[in-house]
Amino acid sequence: MLELKNITKEYRTGDETVQALKGINLKFRSNEFVSILGQSGSGKTTMLNIIGGLDQYSSGDLLINNKSTKDFKEKDWDTYRNHSVGFIFQSYNLIPHQSVLANVELALTLSGVSKDERRERARDVLTKVGLKDHMNKRPSQLSGGQMQRVAIARALINDPEILLADEPTGALDSETSVQIMNLLKEIASDRLVIMVTHNPDLAAEYSTRIIKVLDGEILEDSNPTTESELRESTVLKNEKTFMSFFTALGLSFNNLLTKKGRTFLTAFAGSIGIIGIALILSLSNGVQNYISRIEEDTLSSYPLTIEESTLDMSVIMQALMGVNASASNEATDGEVTATPIMKDVMDTLSNRQGSNNLEAFKTFLETDSRVGDVTNAIQYSYNLPINIYSQDSVDGVLKVNPSQVLDAIGMGQMMAGGGNPLQNALSGGSAASSQMNIWTEMLDNQDLLETQYDTLTGRWPEEANEVVLIVDENNSVSDYMLYALGLLSQETLADNFEKIMNGEGVDMEDAPAYSYDELMAMTFQLVLDTDMYEKENDHWVNRSDDEAFMEDVIANSQALKIVGIMRPNEEAITGQETGSIGYTSNLKEWVINQTNEATIVKEQKENPEINVFTGLEFPEDSGEEFNLANLSDEQRAYMATLSEEELAELIATYQDNANATYDANLATLGAVDLAKPSSINIYAKDFEAKDSLEALIAEYNDAETEAGRDENTITYSDLVGTLMSSVTSIINIISYVLIAFVGVSLVVSSIMIGIITYISVLERTKEIGILRSVGASKKDISRVFNAETFIIGLLSGVLGIGITLLLNVPINIIIKNMTGISGISSLPAMGGIGLILISLILTVIAGVIPSRMAAKKDPVEALRSE
Repeated sequence: MLELKNITKEYRTGDETVQALKGINLKFRSNEFVSILGQSGSGKTTMLNIIGGLDQYSSGDLLINNKSTKDFKEKDWDTYRNHSVGFIFQSYNLIPHQSVLANVELALTLSGVSKDERRERARDVLTKVGLKDHMNKRPSQLSGGQMQRVAIARALINDPEILLADEPTGALDSETSVQIMNLLKEIASDRLVIMVTHNPDLAAEYSTRIIKVLDGEILEDSNPTTESELRESTVLKNEKTFMSFFTALGLSFNNLLTKKGRTFLTAFAGSIGIIGIALILSLSNGVQNYISRIEEDTLSSYPLTIEESTLDMSVIMQALMGVNASASNEATDGEVTATPIMKDVMDTLSNRQGSNNLEAFKTFLETDSRVGDVTNAIQYSYNLPINIYSQDSVDGVLKVNPSQVLDAIGMGQMMAGGGNPLQNALSGGSAASSQMNIWTEMLDNQDLLETQYDTLTGRWPEEANEVVLIVDENNSVSDYMLYALGLLSQETLADNFEKIMNGEGVDMEDAPAYSYDELMAMTFQLVLDTDMYEKENDHWVNRSDDEAFMEDVIANSQALKIVGIMRPNEEAITGQETGSIGYTSNLKEWVINQTNEATIVKEQKENPEINVFTGLEFPEDSGEEFNLANLSDEQRAYMATLSEEELAELIATYQDNANATYDANLATLGAVDLAKPSSINIYAKDFEAKDSLEALIAEYNDAETEAGRDENTITYSDLVGTLMSSVTSIINIISYVLIAFVGVSLVVSSIMIGIITYISVLERTKEIGILRSVGASKKDISRVFNAETFIIGLLSGVLGIGITLLLNVPINIIIKNMTGISGISSLPAMGGIGLILISLILTVIAGVIPSRMAAKKDPVEALRSE
């Protein structure tokens, strides 16, 4: 039962108050056809809206099944409209972008009815109103009568107790009006139908009760209710209404389809910021990947180096760059202050120099199984000269290692390395590298070598005395290498250099090309330092200046042969060594073992107090000057019998002996201990493995410190890591700045989307009223417009990423033509997904205010809009 108790409704316009209803008291039966008659402005439609819960009364009470609505909240009215009331409007109020079936289903979607049941019930009710064959049409494809039937079907779909019809025949012709009225009369047989009309003839013919209204008051009631007619009240339905996000998406998607052009332009405008950020991210990601490839490939050329004499150059570089320095005083106008970095440099030089116990560390590397998991190879270097000669050079017998090219032109001393750790670090770590030697030890990892190099001819070394020639990607070597190997004349080079220094013009001929067979036919001779000494009486004499002696030694020395020619493959960004002769660690170990087996070395080791070069005992105080006053009478008498030449030679011998030490003699002979390297080069598998390796070294240092062996802790330099991290930081900073600038356009486009969403709210105002009339809550309305911005945001993001991927194609072509680097612009998958999510979030945020404005719209006012 429905009852209105002293209902009033006031509208305020400025300071004026208009009373639309003045104390209305009415009771309605559960099933009757009531017509409310009255002129325009009499208050009949206002009464209908209050009964339907679209508008709220100012005072009085509306009882629904004897339950007061004074304490009803917004959600209670939403539930009431959805479950208990059905609306039929004069202008039909169908959603134009939805099909007939979807319009009828709408109320059920808010009731939480399953999709299959919704479809079945909607088809049944459309069949009852005679629209079985028009279910999939749009409202614009129907006649006025058909659209009103759709409105009736929508009103009946939830089986409401009350059907409210506002001028249902006002826009129809007479014939169609009769059909609609007959349909309403049939419906009134089992429920309450209240119709507002200004046509007394229709009311008299079809209604069971006519109520006349004038100026907001009841003028006449043709069939008022009696107490005996009122049935016992039923329980008010109170199921909550809820529109799923997918329903909201469907409504918004269909609406956007009706404005394809504007939707696309809006999405494209929103995608501009995404495109900008995606392109920056693509380039940044591509450059970072390229740097990573260089870093990983560089690990095979620039390993983690640990020297016996230490100086952490990465810390020195940070000090020189003032990384940790700060100005002592704040800036003052008119003054220039200095940042104190030199003290940091000097403190670093003082504190960071030391020595590493490489013997203990070598044991750790060889016994800890984790080391092998993160390294490709470990190379142990020794203070070991490898003397290699060529017997068939264009200049005759020639020493090819260490290289004599710079000595030939008088620059050997200038370019020689050595000295303290800082000099070694700056010159490349060893005298050999500073002399630009072309003979180099290859990594002890055959699999890695084969992945970096292609075999042009021959094979890789299998024996200690086998070497390979390594050319560059163009099958070339430098002419410096040809001079060093004796294929070109060093004497001619020296003459040309002298002419150039004297300002004379020199026309140097191009170096000839050599066939693989010519180069493979080359042989070399390996001479040990110990081979250059010959024993005379009780001491050993260096015969390296004796040409005849050296020719004999070289002729009988170990022969080396080239067994292959290798070239870096296309995948290797930086080859380990190009333009060089590569030998294996087996050759180095062979030299060490043969040297330690030499007679002179054994003799020195067996007599550590005697200098094998002089036959005299090592002095107790090394460096003590030779003094005749310290000689005995017998020694003086012996010296008196010597000639001047013999005396000079004897004094020189004594002087040499005064500066000699046991360790220095072994170093001169090249006698080293395999367990005690002078430096260790560790080649990590990749940069992640390098980080793990550094963690292992840190763990080793901690263990040695805890054991009280601080002298065994390791200090090392990581120049490549320092430089690469600096480059990466610069690229990141540039990327962040560019993204910040482009981000502004993203925010602007989001604001634009918010404005367009507000325009959409204005355009869909009637739809808002329709949704509220069938029970949609304010949250449901917000959800509809949030769904619209969600779709636009998703479309913007996908469009932006798609355009970016297309633009990356010509960008990569241009970059490759300019730099030779391919695939530099590549958008990471997670970056693309992230940008789509950002687009979604920003557009949804931009639509929050318009969606809330839509939710707050008065449903009555919304229904009146066009």
